[in-house]
Amino acid sequence: MEKVGKAIVKLRIPILILSVLLLIPAGIGYVKTKVNYDILYYLPGDIDTMKGQDILMDEFNKGAYATVVVKGMDAKGIEKIEDKIENVEHVTDIISYNSMVGAEVPTEIIPSKYRSYFENQESGCTMFMIFFDDTTSSDGTMAAIQELRNIADGQCFISGMSAVVTDTKNITQQETIAYVVIAAVLTSIVLALFMDSFLVPVFFMLSIGMAIVYNLGSNVIMGEVSFLTKALAAVLQLGVTMDYSIFLWHSYKEQKSEYPDDHNKAMAVAIGNTITSVVGSSITTVAGFIALCFMTFTLGLDLGIVMAKGVVIGVIGCVTILPSMILTFDRALEKTMHKEIMPAKFDKLANFVVNHAWLPIIVFLVLLFPAIYGYNHTNVYYNLTDTFPESTACSQANKILEENFDMNSVYMILADTNMTAKDATKMLDELENVEGVSFALGYNSLAGTTIPDELVPDDLKDMLKGNKHQIIAIGSDYKLASDEINNQISTIDAIAKKYDQNSMVIGEAPCTKDLITITDKDFKTVSAVSIVAIFIIIFCVFKSVSLPIILVAAIEFAIFINMGLPYYLGTTLPFIASVVIGTIQLGATVDYAILMTTRYKKERNEGAGKKEAIATALSTSIPSIIVSALGFFAATFGVGAYSSVDMVASLCKLMSRGAIISMFVVIFVLPSFFVVFDKVIRYTSIGFGQKDKKEKAKNVAYASADTYSK
Repeated sequence: MEKVGKAIVKLRIPILILSVLLLIPAGIGYVKTKVNYDILYYLPGDIDTMKGQDILMDEFNKGAYATVVVKGMDAKGIEKIEDKIENVEHVTDIISYNSMVGAEVPTEIIPSKYRSYFENQESGCTMFMIFFDDTTSSDGTMAAIQELRNIADGQCFISGMSAVVTDTKNITQQETIAYVVIAAVLTSIVLALFMDSFLVPVFFMLSIGMAIVYNLGSNVIMGEVSFLTKALAAVLQLGVTMDYSIFLWHSYKEQKSEYPDDHNKAMAVAIGNTITSVVGSSITTVAGFIALCFMTFTLGLDLGIVMAKGVVIGVIGCVTILPSMILTFDRALEKTMHKEIMPAKFDKLANFVVNHAWLPIIVFLVLLFPAIYGYNHTNVYYNLTDTFPESTACSQANKILEENFDMNSVYMILADTNMTAKDATKMLDELENVEGVSFALGYNSLAGTTIPDELVPDDLKDMLKGNKHQIIAIGSDYKLASDEINNQISTIDAIAKKYDQNSMVIGEAPCTKDLITITDKDFKTVSAVSIVAIFIIIFCVFKSVSLPIILVAAIEFAIFINMGLPYYLGTTLPFIASVVIGTIQLGATVDYAILMTTRYKKERNEGAGKKEAIATALSTSIPSIIVSALGFFAATFGVGAYSSVDMVASLCKLMSRGAIISMFVVIFVLPSFFVVFDKVIRYTSIGFGQKDKKEKAKNVAYASADTYSK
C-alpha cells in the first residue's frame, strides 16, 4: 500500500485540481436529481393498495386526491371557489354536493344526509374532494396544491397525502442546507478542541464536503431519491466517515516522528496504513447500510445505496484529497498546532475498569432487561402528518376536518363497474353501517334509488364509473394509522369482496395500514441481516468464534438502551426510526469496539497478561473512541435540535444519543467482558498467543503495581 501512497503524494497537485473540477459535474448531478417527498411511494408495487392507485390513474386519469374544507363562505362564494378550483391546472374532478346533485335534480327528492356529508350548517364549513391528473408527489400536483391554498388564503384548507407531501417539500427545502451547515460547524468545533491543530478541521470539512458533493451528485444515476435520504445523507456521511480523516492525521503525525526530514515519505506511509485500517473499518459501516437494502419498503434501499456509496466515496476522498491538502498546506498546519486537551492515554481509568470489571457487569445485568423491555414497547407513529408542527397547513386542515365533519380521513373502494344497482346499493348500505364510517358515497348512492338514473349528472357518471371499475368514497371518523381505522379497513375490505372478489380498498389510510405490516416485518429482517453481516465481518477480521458474539452483544446492548429510553421518557418515534436506527448504530459504532479489540489482540499475542493487555488496549483506545463518538454526536445532535420535521429530528437525536451510549458501553462494558471471557476468547480465536507460563506472573505484577499506584 505504500506504493499507492507514494503515487498519491507525487500526484497531489493534479489530484487537487481534479477534485475541484469534479465538483462541477457533481453539482449538476445534484441539481438534476429529483426528490420524492411521498413516503408511501416506497411501498411494494405488488400489493392491492398500490395496484389500485395504478388503476385509478390508468382508467380514470386520477392520481392524487385531497379533501378540501372551505370555511366561512356562503353558497355563491362556494360556487365561485369550485369554479376557480376546476380551472386549476392538474385538477381533473371535484366531488361536492353541487357536483353530485346537479341542476336537473329537484332538491326535495335528495335525502338530507347527502347535504350533511358536505356541509356543516352550524360552523359554515363546506367540504369536497378533489382529484388530480398526476401522482401524489409530482411537481404538477404539488404546484396545484399551492395554487389551491392561494385561491382562498385563510379560508381554504386542504387535507390528504398530497398536502402532506407539499408541506414536506416546502419545509425540507428550507432546512436541508441548514442541516449541513449546523453539522459542519459543530463537528469542526469538536475537532478543533480535541485535536492538536485549529486548521486541520477546515481541511477535514473540505475533503469530506467534496466527498459528500460527489455522493449527492452521483445520485442522478438513481433518477430520484427520497426527501429523507436527501436530508440525512450529508449529515450521516460526515458523521460516519470523519473517523477515517482522524486516523490519517494521527498516522501522519506518527510517521513524521519517524521521518522528520521527509514529510512526503511520512505521508506515503501514513496513506498505506490508513488504507489498510480504514478499508477494514468501513466494511462494517457499509454492511450496516447494505442491510437496509433488504427492506421490502424500498425507502431502505434508497437510503442504503446512497449511504453505502457515500462511505466508499468518503474512504477514497480520505486517502487522496485529504493527504493532498495536508501536504500542500503543511506549513500552515504546523503554525496552528496547539497542545491537545485530551491525554494520549487514560491509564488510571483503564486500570480502574479492568480491576473492577464486576461493576460494569452488574450495571449491564441490571439495565439489560429494562432496556430490552423498553426497546420492545417503545411507541411509534405512522401518521405522516404527526411529523410536522401543528402550525403547518396540512396539520391545520386535518384539525378543521375533524372538528367540523367528525372525520379524519377519506379512502376509496374500487369495485366492478358492472355490479348490479341492487348489489351496489346493498353494499353501500352495509358500508355506511360500519362503525366509524361517516359516509359511503358511490354512483349508486343517487342513481337508481331516490333519483332516476337519467337525472344523475353525466359528469358524475364519468367521475365515478369507468370501463371496468367504479369508485366508492369512504369517510372515516378514525385517525390514520390507528388500530380503529385499520380494523375498519379490514371490515370494509371484507364487505367489498363479498360483492366483488376483485375489489380493492385504496388510499392513504389503506396504504398506511400496509406500511405498518410491511415495516414490522422489515424491522426483523434488517436487524437479522445487519447482525449476521457484521458477525461474519468480525469473524473474518479476528478469526474468532467468540469475539463476534461479544462485540455485537455489547453494541446491541447500547442499541437496546438507546431505543428503549423513549418508552420510559414517554416519547413516540416515527416508524422509520425503529427500522433503521439499530442498523445504523451497529454499523457505525461497532468500529469503536473493533479498534479496542485489535489492540487487545495485539497485546495478548505479544505475551501480555490478561489485565495488562486489556488495560493497555483500553487506555490507548479511549481518546480515539471519545473523539469519534463526539464527532458523530456533533454532526447529528444539532440537526436533531433544529429540524422542524420530526422524522428527521428524531432520527438525528437517536443517532447522536446512540453514539454516546455506544461510547460508554465500549469503554466500560466491553473491557469487562474481555476480563470475564478472556480464556474463552483465547481458546476460540486464532492469533491470541498462548503465553500461559508468563501470564500468571504478569497479572500478579500488574495487580501489585496498580495497588501501589493507588
